[in-house]
Amino acid sequence: MDRAILHCDLNNFYASVECMLHPELKNEYIIVGGSEQDRHGIVLAKNNKAKACGIKTGEAVWQARQKCKGLVVVPPHHDEYAKYSKLVQNIYYKYTNLIEPFGIDECWLDVTGSTRLFGKPSDIAFKIKEEVKSQLGLTISVGVSYNKIFAKLGSDLKKPDAVTEISSRDFREKIWWLPASSMIGIGKSTKAKLDRYCIHTIGDLAKCNVDFLIHKFGKVGYDLWCNANGQNRSPVKDFLYSEDVKSVGHGTTTSKDLSSNEQVWKLILYLSESVASQLKNKNMVAGVIQLEIKDNEFSTFSHEGKIAYSTDSSLIIAKKAYELFIKSYPWKKNIRALTVRTKSLQSRDIPLQLDLLCSYDSQLKQEKAEYVVNDIRKRFGNNKICFARLLK
Repeated sequence: MDRAILHCDLNNFYASVECMLHPELKNEYIIVGGSEQDRHGIVLAKNNKAKACGIKTGEAVWQARQKCKGLVVVPPHHDEYAKYSKLVQNIYYKYTNLIEPFGIDECWLDVTGSTRLFGKPSDIAFKIKEEVKSQLGLTISVGVSYNKIFAKLGSDLKKPDAVTEISSRDFREKIWWLPASSMIGIGKSTKAKLDRYCIHTIGDLAKCNVDFLIHKFGKVGYDLWCNANGQNRSPVKDFLYSEDVKSVGHGTTTSKDLSSNEQVWKLILYLSESVASQLKNKNMVAGVIQLEIKDNEFSTFSHEGKIAYSTDSSLIIAKKAYELFIKSYPWKKNIRALTVRTKSLQSRDIPLQLDLLCSYDSQLKQEKAEYVVNDIRKRFGNNKICFARLLK
């Protein structure tokens, strides 16, 4: 029996929330973007009217203004977006507990076990769509299929405020004509490589010899072939009842031994960005930072310390890890490997107990700034923005 998977995508989410909070903007050309004074501010989101002018997410705000004279630029309000994302997910949880977020505005839902209560998968999709619209004033596009890959393609096929079903019987007619790059897992570099072998559509990929794909792409080639042929079996991860995470960390062995504090700081900063990103994706914060050091004779040292307030900020994690390094490492030998790990994890939704003797304001500002950075990376790739120190 086929599974019943939905992919729910909030339409123009940031811009839609802004228009809902400010009804006077409803008929305007709206983008959510960076500071007017910042020439490098980018477009984070746009409404359909701005989209019709050719404005694209990720381009500079000044470029967007050149395309649309009456453009209204609204600064982002990430707290509001997070709030409405949770409210939408609360509606999803009325129909299933198997929900996997994919960014702040998308979720997969496995409703296989819900059909006896709520009807056919397409009926459930329509019910959810209408409930989100009537209760929150937001629209979603829903893809309905028997696997996650095709469900996401379905939500992309028809926007806004729509339901698209792709079954095991008709997927060849409905999606094989689409560009291969429209399928999740195919970025710019993979697309360029597929183009070299004249593989341009999902159908081209599906019909390709699987051994050829494995030879050229390794395991990824096999996965792409399975996805194009409707054979993806990846589960919708149950985020509500997921197993407790004890620690989150990231480590690496360097190509050359580290011999200076500056080199160590750069690597700690790089590792901390990865750790912080994992924490954000898990909606968790950490209260203890641990640094593990391996020297060039393979001796290992580990040190940890508490921070004032639990955090998911890469800079705060990095500063604490570097503080541990400065206090504990005597530089008798050069360093071969470093690992930054966070412990004492808890949900970000649990209220903090604030210490009257410490200021939380600066940490809050840093965390908010990093959420903007994390969102940019999710949308445009990890290499689009980084600490200036890491560019040197």
